[in-house]
Amino acid sequence: MKLEERPGGFALYKEKTEVGCCQLTRTAAGADVACLTIVPEWRRKGYGSYLLKEILHRFGGYDRETATVFTAPLPAVPGEKAFWAKFGFREEAGRLCRRRTPDLTAVKFVQDFLAARLQNPQLLVDATCGNGGDTAFLCRLAGGAGRVLGFDIQPEAIASTRRNLAANGLSAELYCGSHADLLQYVQPGTADAVMFNFGWLPGADHTVFSHAESSIPALEAALDALRPGGVLSAILYSGRVIGSDEKTEILHWMRTLPLTRCTVLVCDFANWAETAPLPCFLLKK
Repeated sequence: MKLEERPGGFALYKEKTEVGCCQLTRTAAGADVACLTIVPEWRRKGYGSYLLKEILHRFGGYDRETATVFTAPLPAVPGEKAFWAKFGFREEAGRLCRRRTPDLTAVKFVQDFLAARLQNPQLLVDATCGNGGDTAFLCRLAGGAGRVLGFDIQPEAIASTRRNLAANGLSAELYCGSHADLLQYVQPGTADAVMFNFGWLPGADHTVFSHAESSIPALEAALDALRPGGVLSAILYSGRVIGSDEKTEILHWMRTLPLTRCTVLVCDFANWAETAPLPCFLLKK
């Protein structure tokens, strides 16, 4: 199938045959769908669902971190309400409306915590660059006055981060190497925050992931790098591929840290799955 954009909407083709179309107007928070039609002989074959899913995807309807609103006219045929209901549309003020509030992800939770706690940071470190999401966040948090360093042992992660920053007009000092060596680049007691997002590189080979034997020395180095009042954040993972060893061993290490050195927060999302990402914070004293 092929979705082709046209003025005011989209057309859906199966090979060279147009099987459906959608007229809509983009809005600040999503889109207003004027009509969605499937050619009669092609109905009840899943093409309407495919078309609506594609519209929602293209206009942010499945974005986990953005609030969206999509509207559409009430269907002339009452039975069609069930079709729209499958995608979250409900009747509201004489129209169909699909409202979606952002999910609170572990990454967003950590970023919000750091943004609220750190004022005018001078030195920030992303110890696990990945695709550069946290690095870009730290660059924005640092503004023009702060310095941002990023580390990743995988060259493809450094390249991806560099592209991410360039696309957003940001820059950081990026190093392809182990985060356990960050004290070679950061003086002890000087960093405002160090971020870790363990696990694997999104979009890459999932059999390549972090392990406690390198992660714990990196966390030790990061704690030394922090200034008094600085924050170390770490998101821990477990699951079928990576198991739970790293998560278990890091949690044990955190819970044995003396209170005189730092306060440890383990922020469990109580009604999430056991394998859900686990945000943790170390507040340096």
